[in-house]
Amino acid sequence: MKAMILAAGYGKRLRPLTDQLPKPLLPIGGKSMIEYHLEKLALAGFSEIVINLGHLGNKIPEALGDGKRWNLSIEYSDEGPEPLETGGGITKALPLLGDQPFLVVNGDVWCELDFRDIPKNLFLNDLALLYLVKQPKWRTRGDFDLQAGRVRESENPPLLYSGIAIYNPSILQGATVEKFSIVPRLRKAITRNQVGGILYDGEWDDVGTPDRLEALQQRFGS
Repeated sequence: MKAMILAAGYGKRLRPLTDQLPKPLLPIGGKSMIEYHLEKLALAGFSEIVINLGHLGNKIPEALGDGKRWNLSIEYSDEGPEPLETGGGITKALPLLGDQPFLVVNGDVWCELDFRDIPKNLFLNDLALLYLVKQPKWRTRGDFDLQAGRVRESENPPLLYSGIAIYNPSILQGATVEKFSIVPRLRKAITRNQVGGILYDGEWDDVGTPDRLEALQQRFGS
């Protein structure tokens, strides 16, 4: 299975830090967030990684190179100065990802999930498998519900999408390379019972604000 790390966003809520550095390159505990992902992917047996580039994208290949230091092969999908969001970004990268299910990880999440525990495939007919977390205090509303291992919509969803998922490339069937979110396609698949889910109850944060980044840096070092 190949893996894609989403690293093209602006990180606007973390300005001015992200005026000079892409959000996934911000340091925690002596290395960037994206480096933690690469280490865990290598440990879990992944070997082929795709990283999309957008805001200050040239700085990411400069920092990571071709991946050899982690025994990985990294390819880059450059979206140019205007990031394509999740749907467009993954669609543009599909030629590098192939026609089999692939892992997607947001490059700006802090998470202690052991990637060796991630399934290497999807259930028959499923289009996605989402890792969900309990709604944190800083969010006023969750994204989804989870019932018997299936992701559901509900009036007051208690769970948040963690930024870690497996996708079947067919979820993007017919999509063109343009700016769009994958969420509408994901919600359509949920209505068809084609999305599985796993609740992760360990350490997780999307590092969305300077305060949350500083809190992690105080715990683990900068």
